[in-house]
Parts: sequence; C-alpha cells; structure tokens
Amino acid sequence: MASKKQPYYILLLLILAGEAVFILPFVLARVFRPTVLEVFNLTNWQLGICFSIYGIVALLSYLFGGPLADRFEPRKLMSLSLLATAAGGMYYATFPDYFGLKLLYGYWGFTTIFLFWAAMIKATRIWGGNNRQGRAFGFLDGGRGLVGASFGLIGVIVFAFLLPEEVGTANMGERTEAFKQVIWVSTAIIAATGIAVYFLLKPQGEQVSDKNLHQTIGKKEIRQVLKLPAVWLLMVIILCAYTGYKTTDVFSLYATDVMLMNEVDAAKVGTFLLYIRPVTGVLIGFLADWTRGALLLVWGFIIMLIGSVVFASGFFGPSTVLFFFLGLLVTAIGVYAARVLYFAVLREGNIPLALTGTAVGLISVIGYTPDIFAGPAMGYLLDASPGETGHQHVFWMLAGFSVIGLLAAIRFQRISKKND
Repeated sequence: MASKKQPYYILLLLILAGEAVFILPFVLARVFRPTVLEVFNLTNWQLGICFSIYGIVALLSYLFGGPLADRFEPRKLMSLSLLATAAGGMYYATFPDYFGLKLLYGYWGFTTIFLFWAAMIKATRIWGGNNRQGRAFGFLDGGRGLVGASFGLIGVIVFAFLLPEEVGTANMGERTEAFKQVIWVSTAIIAATGIAVYFLLKPQGEQVSDKNLHQTIGKKEIRQVLKLPAVWLLMVIILCAYTGYKTTDVFSLYATDVMLMNEVDAAKVGTFLLYIRPVTGVLIGFLADWTRGALLLVWGFIIMLIGSVVFASGFFGPSTVLFFFLGLLVTAIGVYAARVLYFAVLREGNIPLALTGTAVGLISVIGYTPDIFAGPAMGYLLDASPGETGHQHVFWMLAGFSVIGLLAAIRFQRISKKND
C-alpha cells in the first residue's frame, strides 16, 4: 500500500473535492430546504422524486464507475466530474421547472458518481496505507463535513445579506434572486476545485498508476469480490447508515415545522448539523486507528438508534430548544460515526487494495439505494402527515434501519476478528 510519506495536501484536495461535488445536488437542499421548496415551487414528495432519479442514475454509475477507478488515475476522473457537475449548476441557476429539475438531478447522478466516487475512495485508501485507514477516512468524511458546513455558512451569509433586514418581509422575487447568487457562488467554487484537482493531485495519480491499477477488470475479478462475506455485509451496513445520513436532510425543515423557526434560523440549524460532522469524523478516525473500526461501527448504530427513538417520541417543541440541539447532536454523532467507518473497514474485511474500485462500486450499488427510496419515502411521510406527526414517522423509519444496521455491523465485527 502507500508509504507514510504521502503528503497531507493530497488528503486536503480529496476532502475539498469530495464535498464540493455534492454541494449543488445535496448540500444546498439540506441547508436551504424550505427555500428550495418555495423558489422551485416543489412539495417534499417532488423534491424526493428528484433525489430518487439521482439515485437511479447513480446506481448504474456505481456499478460501471467502480472498475473504471481501477484503470485510470483519480485526478483525471475526479476533475472531469467536478467540471461537469459545475456545468449543471449553470442550468440550476435558471430555476428550471419540475421536469427540468428531474433531468438535472439525473445528470448529476451521472457526473457526481460515475467518474468520481470509487476514484476518491481508492485514492483515500491508498493515502491511508497500512496503519492510517481510520485517520484517512475520518479526515476525509470529517473534512468533507467541515467543507460542507463552510459552504453552508457562506450560502447563509450570501442569502441573508441579499434579503431585507426583516427576513419575513422578503417577497418571492427577493428570495429567488438571493438563492440564485448562492447557486452561482457554489458553481464557481466547484469549477475551481476541478481545475485544482487536475493540476495538483498528480503525485497521488502517479503513485496509483505505478502500482495499484488493474489493466483489465473482468468477470473473474468481480466474482472474486462477490465471494467476500464482508462485501455483502457492507452493502447492508452502508444502506442503513446512508439512510441515516439522508434523514439529516429534514432537520432544517423540522426546525420550521416543529420548532417554529424562520428560514434563516432553520438554515443555521442545517449548518450547525454540518459542523458536527468534521469533529465526529476526526475523533472517530483516530479512535479507529487505536482500536477496531468494526467495533466503533457497532456503537455508531447504537447511538443512531437512541437518537432516532428520542426524535420519534415527539419530545421536542418550541419550548425545548436546548434539548432539541442536544438530540440533534446525539443523532448526528451516530450517523456520522457510521458514515466515517463503513469504508475505513475495507482492510478489516480483507478486501484487496487492487480491487478497491470494483468492490466499492459493487457495494455502493446496494448501499446507496437510499438515494432512490429515502427522499420519496420521507417526502411521502411528511406530506401525508403535516407537522410533527410526519417527522415522527420519518424517525421511526430511521430507528428500523438502525436496528438492521446494528445487526449487520455485529456480524461484520465477528468476521473481521477472524481475518486477523
């Protein structure tokens, strides 16, 4: 695997690129969900359908993009992905209708996954070497969280600056124009990141092409990967953990529907949530290098289960703001801990480095299906039972997935011990 001399600026580039590529399709909708619904004239269900279309395209992109990452340099694949995603932002800023938005999310499902995802995971695994897998993926996910939070904060500042001092008095035109500027700033940052990756990720790319690339990926290699029990368990683990991550999309809406906050304060809640991610990622990453990542994965699901049950109980309201943030913190720690670890344990699962891209692609086909069903499911639950009741139903759904993920993580931990 990679030597300990791998420079940290490579990891910083991976962190920046790893979150920048998802700003337009996901981060903005997470931080500004009430605003997105309003300016695009969408229901929760319709926004969920957009996410679902993204997920369907991404599903095929994971499958075919995985082997691609075992053949070509990460910098070339990732750079092209970022530039193509930024091009979609130019169309997003025109505020297309519902049909156009569905086409755009399908396009983003291809640009953000086919060339990008497996290449980023493989490059990160190589950077981590034999002894820094937890640190590598902890910094990657935690750093991505910090980047996402920073983008969210920048977006909130731009949005608030362009609105009247009394946010509630802003008309539709003012809200739309303010959000358009947020889109343009995000698009410019993504494009600049794509250019930086192409020119500055060269050392990592050269090392990958020297030693860690398969010239061909065929049925034999795919069968080899599918014979590994860890691969199948990681499919289930990622599916459940990623459902938890998708659920964080509704926290800003929860702030308006249940906590009765205005749009700017709700966006601040979404941004606060993003800042929990880097702290959790870094701490969990270091802990994973000192102990077993598989064990920490089990605890991540336990914490996620506790947080989801508390939210599902309907405990929070406008008079319990402090407890709301405490519950948000607990749930987010569980979600982000599981998210950090599910690729950090590839080595514990005895998955060969040279087939990392193929394994990641196959695992992701099942693991990231929440991109297809989570958005519509949450949208249906929220629209069918407006207000607090709908949110309770969403968190009961999360509790169910937490239990399934916990059982799979316990099984994975037992298998990883046998691989020692």
